[in-house]
Amino acid sequence: MTPREVTICECFARDGLQHESVFVPTETKVGLLGQFLDAGFVRIEASSYSNPKRVPAFQDVSQVLAKAPRRTGVAYKATCPNPKAVERAVTDLEAGYGAEELSLLVSASESHSERNLRATRERQWENVAEMVSVAQGRFKLVGVVSVAFGCPFEGYVDPGVVAEDVARFVDLGADIVSIGDTTGLATPETVKALFARLGRDHKDLPVVAHFHNTRGTGIANSVAAFDAGCRNFDSALGGVGGHPSQIQYGAGLTGNVCTEDLVNVFEAMGISTGLDLDKVMQASEACEKALGRPLYSMVARAGFSDLIEKKVSYV
Repeated sequence: MTPREVTICECFARDGLQHESVFVPTETKVGLLGQFLDAGFVRIEASSYSNPKRVPAFQDVSQVLAKAPRRTGVAYKATCPNPKAVERAVTDLEAGYGAEELSLLVSASESHSERNLRATRERQWENVAEMVSVAQGRFKLVGVVSVAFGCPFEGYVDPGVVAEDVARFVDLGADIVSIGDTTGLATPETVKALFARLGRDHKDLPVVAHFHNTRGTGIANSVAAFDAGCRNFDSALGGVGGHPSQIQYGAGLTGNVCTEDLVNVFEAMGISTGLDLDKVMQASEACEKALGRPLYSMVARAGFSDLIEKKVSYV
């Protein structure tokens, strides 16, 4: 990857849909995954092996992965909160339609861990170690540190704790680590400091910036992460998502950074996303149709910047 290229993981189908109270049909999800492929995303968060009683949006995870179109060089990612989830992922893999990547979750605060994962931090780390063992090296493992910039229950989170969590994931064999601003408490200053620190500590580790736009700072924080050396980002078309619909924490619009807006700012800065902008916009429209309402992207209303040099037609 050159200094002026980034990789964006499209998270609409998992992090985006977990916040929805109405179940999105399996065929609709599969169709959206096909459009994400066509737009050029090489990492796509496809679903979750969360307990379907707690997060019913993903009760069809196996069916989605079985029907999802596949393309060489593209990785589907599924979220696993506990060892049982990884066992389900292994079963699907052995059946011939598993995910290429698994996200393993921890929270940087005790309160969020107990609320979101129903486990203390130390117990969740024991779960993660077991999950790594169950995965048997058959997946690319993505360590996820939630509430890395602040907790909705405890407030301040020590960056040193986040750095220790990242190191712990590395020791357990994680291939990638994602840093989550779960309820939009990060600022460009705190983002630059943390990503610069992680870059110094783990020079060869891909670290992902996962920002939520709860307080309107998602794009600014993404640019700050880029300036600090980050080249991997998570986002969701339409800016949807947040906590699971049945687990309430955070207020306001808790969704992810809008993919459309993130792509626009990077491309306008001369930073390549490797995406087909017309097809990104088509996928954006398809996401709005799937949820039956206008979503939160500014670019979905205004179109991509006319200053972006591109070979496809302007939207």
